[in-house]
Amino acid sequence: MKKIIITIDGYSSCGKSTLAKQLASRLNYLYIDSGAMYRAITLYFIQQHMDWNDPAQVRDALGNIRLEFIHNQISGQSDMYLNDENVEQMIREMLVAEKVSEVAAVREVREFAVAQQQKMGAGRGIVMDGRDIGTVVFPHAELKIFMTADPAIRVERRFKELYQKNKNITLHEVKENLELRDYIDANREVSPLRKADDAIVLDNSQLTMQEQLELVMQWVEDAIMAHSS
Repeated sequence: MKKIIITIDGYSSCGKSTLAKQLASRLNYLYIDSGAMYRAITLYFIQQHMDWNDPAQVRDALGNIRLEFIHNQISGQSDMYLNDENVEQMIREMLVAEKVSEVAAVREVREFAVAQQQKMGAGRGIVMDGRDIGTVVFPHAELKIFMTADPAIRVERRFKELYQKNKNITLHEVKENLELRDYIDANREVSPLRKADDAIVLDNSQLTMQEQLELVMQWVEDAIMAHSS
């Protein structure tokens, strides 16, 4: 069966990575977490006390960054490695979440990440989620999905996720963080978040994960059939 490229774009906390991982597992495709790449770059910048508004500093720093996804035998997922260090847990912390949209808006950072993502997807048979995957990274992908959900539901989902790691986090903090990330993602100068003209909108506000997966699997089968003739 022909392998295709599946892109999943959309707002924070819509469940993009969860769906992408499920699809990759069901199809035996490679899952590439573009958000983890931007988070790892952000972590490096924070650790190095960098000013990411200084293009010269950014270019120098990017030259020292190596990103790699390595399969975790225990979880069955791929972990993000930054310069040979597993940073999967660190990049999910609130400190990184608060800054990642700013870093991802930097032109040099996006060019660096996009080049790596395109190289990873050269052989097709991949699922990648992010903000500009269907519009910039893989504009000719066979199936493009744009995910959205009711803002209140997104805040609740994100709060539950973060509360497991930080019992002091408040619903108000999570709401403010999501609103800020949405604004930056949609209004940045380079590769803003937007729906590709040929993307299918998936509003999962009222869908269970299983219902969502089965719906999208039908879209995948349709896309494979359409591009196999």
